[in-house]
Amino acid sequence: MLIETPTHRPGTPESTTTASRRRHDDAPDTAALFARMAELEEGPEREAVRDELVTLWLPMAHRIAGRFRDRGESIEDLRQVAALGLVKAIDRFDPSRGAFESYAVPTITGEVKRHFRDRMWALRVPRRVQELRNKVRVARRELTQNPGSPEPSVADLATHTGLSEEEVNAGLEALDSFSTLSLDAELSADDDGYSLADTLGAADSSYDVVVDRESAKEGLRRLPERERAILYMRFFEDMTQSRIADHLGISQMHVSRLISRSCARVRDEVLGQRTGNRGNGGTSTTA
Repeated sequence: MLIETPTHRPGTPESTTTASRRRHDDAPDTAALFARMAELEEGPEREAVRDELVTLWLPMAHRIAGRFRDRGESIEDLRQVAALGLVKAIDRFDPSRGAFESYAVPTITGEVKRHFRDRMWALRVPRRVQELRNKVRVARRELTQNPGSPEPSVADLATHTGLSEEEVNAGLEALDSFSTLSLDAELSADDDGYSLADTLGAADSSYDVVVDRESAKEGLRRLPERERAILYMRFFEDMTQSRIADHLGISQMHVSRLISRSCARVRDEVLGQRTGNRGNGGTSTTA
């Protein structure tokens, strides 16, 4: 019985090259199918060949998706994203440019990475800030890869990345903004524990009252004396319109009209003044 012995020993350059080019079990030989699809016009037959290619290469897409498991996204969703990348790779592949696997792997991997970049943020972050985050993250890892290396400063990161310190600060903020914290999250383990919501301040409505009162002062001063007196009796002495009418010797309907007209006049003056201030860049002038 003849036994064929290998020409090259393991570890030689040629054997190493052969091992590096070894195809995965999920990389089928579909060169003929791609050549056929390239010759077909759009229609049912081409769609059938395309579907067959997707089915044959889907295990490879699932394998690539598996590399990103345990990163906060379900494996089912990752496989869906990888499958989408596979379809894009099949549609864009040119059989004359080489092996499909060499083109498909970076295409599918890029699709999955874009999914994490664009979809996995708890809050929508501009792409430019996401890119700054990635540059800062890589720079921090490179500057601290040696044991005992100190935490790099903003200036160190800016020098290493070629970014400005302002851009580095934006990237550092984005590093801590990938996920959100619930307002109900407990911040203290004591019996009198409190949540994050308990530490947040609330707008004080009294400030708005002060602003409105100060804004209305000038308008009230410009009202005729009788109208000022009616407003004072109605809103400060809490007198009814009937009592005010008896006190002034006029009808209740007249009192009602005077109150409405006076309030409208003061309101229009305040709103007009605020609109003018905004038009002047937030400044006001006094005659």
